[in-house]
Amino acid sequence: MNKITNEHTFGRSFLQSAFCRLPPAVCLLLTAFCLLPSSARAQTVADKMVASVTNGSRATPDLITYSDLAWQLALEPNRLFSERPGSADLNHALRLLEDQLLILQEARKLPIADTDQARQEFEDAVKKKRDELAQAFGSRTRLEERMIRVGLTSDQLDAILRDRVTEEKYLDFRFRAFVLISSKEITDRYNQEYARLRNSGRIVPTLDQAHSQIEQELIDEKIASEIDTFVDSLREQPGTEIVIINPV
Repeated sequence: MNKITNEHTFGRSFLQSAFCRLPPAVCLLLTAFCLLPSSARAQTVADKMVASVTNGSRATPDLITYSDLAWQLALEPNRLFSERPGSADLNHALRLLEDQLLILQEARKLPIADTDQARQEFEDAVKKKRDELAQAFGSRTRLEERMIRVGLTSDQLDAILRDRVTEEKYLDFRFRAFVLISSKEITDRYNQEYARLRNSGRIVPTLDQAHSQIEQELIDEKIASEIDTFVDSLREQPGTEIVIINPV
């Protein structure tokens, strides 16, 4: 096994895989069924462990399996689907899932508001996330077709989305409330993007008209940058271990 400790790799996304919780020493063999759309013939694919991720806060690390990588790629609406993704795509998914697991492990440290209202709000957020995903694919039918092709069940998708919502709530709690954008930053961005278009014959919004949009863009950019820095620090912190079990 190739052991990577405090590795610096990049790839940020809030798409989240379903994670299996077993000790690394246990050999996990699952069966994922891929139904090809061109025929009624079912294809059987053997699953395997790919990596384990831990920040040292729990005795049992989280595992990433080959199915997790396939599901990650399949749930990216703008990605061209492949029955047999190549090494570059699989490693892209692996880097994303490593980062997301480190964030999820941090989120687990926070106390959970265990009330009926909190649970309902969480489930509402999961449903909204699923609706948004279906919309990104163009329809619920297209999403379900993609799920069938990679052997992803409705319950497994819900588990993935629950992890995504948990991550996003944690990141909002940690970063969004503390991001401040100055008037100068908004004016500078306006001048950079719009002022030069004033004599181009195009309709150019005023600073007041573009203010809210520019402010949101700057907020999102700052949060993305801070999350990148945060995940890099998680990879470097004592106790973090990413163990590659089966290279892809």
